[in-house]
Amino acid sequence: MSMHGAPLAPRSCLNRGTRSPTSDTEVNAMRAAAWHRHGVAALPVADITDDWLRQAITNEANRRWGRRNGEIHHGR
Repeated sequence: MSMHGAPLAPRSCLNRGTRSPTSDTEVNAMRAAAWHRHGVAALPVADITDDWLRQAITNEANRRWGRRNGEIHHGR
């Protein structure tokens, strides 16, 4: 409830307080759309079961964008 004559609260589509968290189904739909529309594959590294492939993808991501915060370093 607002006072008579008081300005309205600002409205924005960026208001994070009113939207529910994104579900796993919605995230997977966004990943599929990114792949089909833009050729971008968004893969959770932990979901890749092949050790060699997972490490190759991790190495390429580290080369392009740097190591992740909180990443466990093995060896070096």
